Amino acid sequence: MSDARTVRTGRLTLQPVTWRDMEDMVRLKADGGAFGQMLGGVCTRQQAEQEMADDIAFWACHKVGIFTIRENGQFVGMTGIHDRPDGRGFGLRFALYPWASGRGIAREAANAALNFTHDAGIRRVIAVAKESNLASRSILKGIGMRECETFTRNGQTMIVYESIRASSRPDAFSKSRRQI
Repeated sequence: MSDARTVRTGRLTLQPVTWRDMEDMVRLKADGGAFGQMLGGVCTRQQAEQEMADDIAFWACHKVGIFTIRENGQFVGMTGIHDRPDGRGFGLRFALYPWASGRGIAREAANAALNFTHDAGIRRVIAVAKESNLASRSILKGIGMRECETFTRNGQTMIVYESIRASSRPDAFSKSRRQI
């Protein structure tokens, strides 16, 4: 099933999460190799269900959100944007099963999700990675995000990355100036 929010890359299909994806997302979020580094860590089924409800509502409100990642029709992970619970803004996330890692899938999918988000009019997107998470940091740098801040969480140095794209949509000020 496809809709206007489906994103295709050379080898991947990204689709907004739906309740049909629940079992795939529960398994992914319960996998320590896939979700152990994520904010909040490994999830129970109940937590995954609450996150799914939040992700679907986020799509409805902001027209961007979390995507499933499929390679040749096989679910391999997730990526996309969520509202970070720490108040830092819209954050890019990505997680793959360990068996799908090491082939550039995360970079390809995260880049596609970031571009989709900017194209939807979201000017600033951040991502946060542990200083020690070199794989995620490499992906974030590789898709053009730049380091902008650090902070400490639970004794770990966290690095904040950002991507800022000038809006292609005219804002109220420029629209009113053209009408003068």
